[in-house]
Amino acid sequence: MTKVLVTGFNPFNHEKINPAIEAVKLLPDEIAGCEIVKLQLPTSYLESEKKLKTAVEKEDPDFLLNVGQAGGRACLTPELVAINYDDCPIADNSGDKREGQAIDPEGPAAYFTQLPVKDMVKAIKEAGIPAEVSTTAGCFVCNHVMYYAQSLRKEHPGMQAGFVHIPFLPEQVVKRPNTPSMPLDTAVAGLKAAIRAFLLKAD
Repeated sequence: MTKVLVTGFNPFNHEKINPAIEAVKLLPDEIAGCEIVKLQLPTSYLESEKKLKTAVEKEDPDFLLNVGQAGGRACLTPELVAINYDDCPIADNSGDKREGQAIDPEGPAAYFTQLPVKDMVKAIKEAGIPAEVSTTAGCFVCNHVMYYAQSLRKEHPGMQAGFVHIPFLPEQVVKRPNTPSMPLDTAVAGLKAAIRAFLLKAD
């Protein structure tokens, strides 16, 4: 059976909740006849690498989809590219604050996803949920994990990997006036549509 490993991050930057892992936890165990394996990643540059590498080695998935929170965005955004650069004014959950450094000094400047992001956006929209392709995954742990996931393909060349950002949950924007949010069940439905889209594309 085709296997999809889907990851979501734990809360960070003093938040009590992260919509990424909450949405991942609510995904079904099977989509389009394929097994869905769910994993929580720590919002930490180094610890996320360790946990993701262990999971990929254990599960040997056909697809890897990392999910992260993008506060301020109003829709689901499948990411097209990850860049070889860590740079963020806040520290990760391990206290690691990075300012302008390469993820892999010997790696390429960027990696493109293998997932069909335009097809994923189309499927999400057909489910009645706003979506658009994003060409920047930021420079924090989300981008770091997306980049690192691509490097894992050296030992798992059959794995297709990508990333989707989802908005804040409504309860996260109570004290953030005029900031977009999305109900959790809507985000889950969008992720299901995106996963189904790349599974059907691969058939």
